[in-house]
Amino acid sequence: MRKGTSVQLLRLGEPGSERPFVRAEDGTIHDLSSLTADIDGGFLAADGIARAAAALGRGELPAVENAQDLRVGSPIAQPGKVVCIGLNYRRHAEETNAEIPKEPVVFMKAADVVVGPNDQVLVPRKSTSTDWEVELGVVIGKTARYIESVEDALDHVAGYVVSNDVSEREFQLFRGGQWDKGKSCENFNPLGPWLTPASQVPDPQALGLRLWVNGHKWQDSSTKDMVFTVAEIVHYLSQFMVLRPGDLINTGTPEGVALGQPDPKPYLREGDVIELEIDGLGRQKQSVGQA
Repeated sequence: MRKGTSVQLLRLGEPGSERPFVRAEDGTIHDLSSLTADIDGGFLAADGIARAAAALGRGELPAVENAQDLRVGSPIAQPGKVVCIGLNYRRHAEETNAEIPKEPVVFMKAADVVVGPNDQVLVPRKSTSTDWEVELGVVIGKTARYIESVEDALDHVAGYVVSNDVSEREFQLFRGGQWDKGKSCENFNPLGPWLTPASQVPDPQALGLRLWVNGHKWQDSSTKDMVFTVAEIVHYLSQFMVLRPGDLINTGTPEGVALGQPDPKPYLREGDVIELEIDGLGRQKQSVGQA
């Protein structure tokens, strides 16, 4: 990336019709359509972030008026896969009475549940236990296959993003013994508002992350509490699957989820408002509806 050019990547427009944009350091939004049709794996693999920053620095990307009036979509096009890490914060494991894992707990989330950061979260039909989870999302920018060392792992990361790994706990824990169907309900992964390049995040293990429901702060922690670091996670996953450009990794949630609270647990209900943020990566706000 061109030195001194700070950018964030985002996609604006109605669902299915989003277009690529870049947000400059001064907050202005610039059209990225001259460089790419979308912010996807191909764009990221072709050094797209650095090319976008360079084009912005040269004044080649036109500013967009009234960008604030456009819907904010997921900052990446639908990923090939969403890989999630469970019980990856020490205090979260403690609040749910789970043992600290000796290896990352890995599960998958359906890729088509990724939506924009301010899109509605839908409580599934017959749900009693829909829960929130603020998480650091990691977007892959370079194919990761059997990475040799943890030290090499972050070279495969394109950037970081705010992710809400919404979960239905009854479906997850008591309906068949596996997690995926409690994680893959409609609209269960708001993502964004933008993708911050990895080069602009000096230490992914030093990010504060917070979440509120109806103005009450439930989660307030730091990625330094992770059991397994981002580098360890990327390295580990590459030993079991090929991580491809545009893939998303949800790296786990800190303490403060509804599951960890005393009864009656404050699970999400229609009309609730969720707000979440991560230092330097932006903020989300979702209303809760009924599927």
